[in-house]
Amino acid sequence: MKKALIIANGKFPQKKTILNLIKNAEFIICCDGAINNLTKKKISPNLIIGDLDSISNELKQKYNNILVQIDDQNTNDLTKAINWCVKNNFLEVEIIAATGKRDDHAIGNIALLSKYAKALNVRMITDYGIFTPILETTTFKSFIGQQISIFSLNPNLALTSENLKYPLNKLQLHSWWMGTLNEATANNFTISFENKGEIIIYQNN
Repeated sequence: MKKALIIANGKFPQKKTILNLIKNAEFIICCDGAINNLTKKKISPNLIIGDLDSISNELKQKYNNILVQIDDQNTNDLTKAINWCVKNNFLEVEIIAATGKRDDHAIGNIALLSKYAKALNVRMITDYGIFTPILETTTFKSFIGQQISIFSLNPNLALTSENLKYPLNKLQLHSWWMGTLNEATANNFTISFENKGEIIIYQNN
């Protein structure tokens, strides 16, 4: 399975496990200005993608052979990176550094996960937890006491849960706050729904 690690231009992660994830990644895609953080860490990406307006001429020359310039202003650099992965037959993507600077960008990037999930397996990893989009009933590995939040992009979709402290029984999450601050009661939990939907699950690290 072709797997890529996309590094966005948000706050660069500090957690050691995520830094190790970068060092051990099979294929690193850097979103535009994120190359500045990678340069400081002495890490070289396999690809740099975006409108390239945040990269110095010096770095453009250094990485000239791996630059992919896309000037389309109707999509952000993260979406450009995902689209490139789909076109190049990557099946699994992990995204880091997509939050932590502008809150509006963070919300937008998280919401986009459901769109990406229609094309490949994807999740977003931060210093604090993992966001995973699902389109159908899914069981997650977990641990007792893990903090769980559920965000529904389909407010009329009825959700049911197993192994959560505050059970969902065909509950419609009309607002994003309604599915937050839950907790796993076993080493796995399930979120189920009858029809196709767009749900984002958050699990703290």
